Amino acid sequence: MYNAAARPQGARARLLRWYARHGRDLPWRRTREPYRVLVSEVMLQQTPVARVLPAYERFLGRFPTLAALRRARLGDVLVAWGGLGYPRRARDLHRVARSVRSLPRDPAALDLLPGIGRYTASAVACFTWGAPVAFADTNIRRVLGRVVLGRTATEREAIAIDADLMARRRADTWHHALMDLGATICVSRAPRCDRCPLFDPCVAKGRDAAPAVRRQAAFATSDRRVRGAIMRTLRERGPLAVDQLLARVADARAPRLLEALRSEGLLVVRRGRAALP
Repeated sequence: MYNAAARPQGARARLLRWYARHGRDLPWRRTREPYRVLVSEVMLQQTPVARVLPAYERFLGRFPTLAALRRARLGDVLVAWGGLGYPRRARDLHRVARSVRSLPRDPAALDLLPGIGRYTASAVACFTWGAPVAFADTNIRRVLGRVVLGRTATEREAIAIDADLMARRRADTWHHALMDLGATICVSRAPRCDRCPLFDPCVAKGRDAAPAVRRQAAFATSDRRVRGAIMRTLRERGPLAVDQLLARVADARAPRLLEALRSEGLLVVRRGRAALP
């Protein structure tokens, strides 16, 4: 567990100086509008930045405000979400838009909204209003854990370290800097320690390179691929007879997964025809 006595001296100033020169210019970092920040954080769940960039601009072009999203049909929202994956995220954004007129500033209140969760609530509060709240994604866990503990931290450990080290008047910049360092320098398998601003105080100094891990099932054989094929067919073709839809997907799992998507509110089936809601 983290002990404040292990606090690395000068780490905050070093990291912020590095970020001022090397931070990534991302569109969601150019706004403090709560809805736009929320959209970015939801999209970035389980999805790389490179894939989110075009999807973010496209989605906001179609639904530029919370009110615009509130007025939309869920089916139109799912079409705009496109092939970004995990369409439950789009459904939950739509539910948020229909549950509030404006996003609350308090992370605890944000956490209560559909599909948000503690991490996203904290990130939105921090990046929108500068709230000095501690949180940790995979990159933050790796950077803070390596520097202080000599290994990737657990979420609880990383939050404790973050709460201690955070630049409270620049909490948003601090967290963006941690994320960028983890994404570009302090990477999982081959950390570029010679270019790291936190090399001197770092306990790990490259010794925590991630070992080989058991790979997840290949996407080509996963349920997620079949779910995606069902949703993509309905986005592109519109309503279809269920038997036609299943024939196009051509996978034995399709009936079961179609029913799962229906139960999640991501499609509807009426009189033998499937369609987006």
